[in-house]
Amino acid sequence: MRVSGAALLLLALIWAVASFARADEAPAKATTPTPTPATTPAPATTTPPPAPAPAPPCSEPEYRQFDFWVGDWDVWTPKGSLAGTNRIDRILGGCVLQENWKGARGLTGTSFNTYDPGDRKWPQTWVDDQGTLLLLSGEFQDGKMVLSGTTPAHGTMKAAIQRITWTPLPDGSVRQLWESSEDGGKTWTIAFDGSYRHKK
Repeated sequence: MRVSGAALLLLALIWAVASFARADEAPAKATTPTPTPATTPAPATTTPPPAPAPAPPCSEPEYRQFDFWVGDWDVWTPKGSLAGTNRIDRILGGCVLQENWKGARGLTGTSFNTYDPGDRKWPQTWVDDQGTLLLLSGEFQDGKMVLSGTTPAHGTMKAAIQRITWTPLPDGSVRQLWESSEDGGKTWTIAFDGSYRHKK
């Protein structure tokens, strides 16, 4: 039997429609999502705070222990006579106290005082117009500044321990008591006892 060209075309069209329908009914294959690689957040950047400014020299409270002596003073003996005048100044940025003594009998002298943080002591160096050199050292204790040192034997003078105590008093005055011992501190004699009062 001969099949016409039109019939062949019709059969081809029917087969194509049937194939499309079968493909449309087939279940879709499940697809697995591709995982996204995890990303590590970049570390937060912070600006460090500026370093604190260094403290100025001699700003520790120990440097202020002898400040009660600072001022312009008249110095009186226990009998009420003027022993001399003494001016105590802070110098060198507050690191040093300088004493400027003018005695009623003409002696003049000066001392330099500072706190030594190495041994936590107050050294004092005194010089005057009589050629005296006195080296003392001590500390602030019990509300008083106590400095001591030894003077060598010279001429008829024996070696002696010198001890000077400065005591601030409630009325704003200062007592300076100078004691000397020639027997190693067993007994003491008073070399000077002065009352500092602010000049008016």
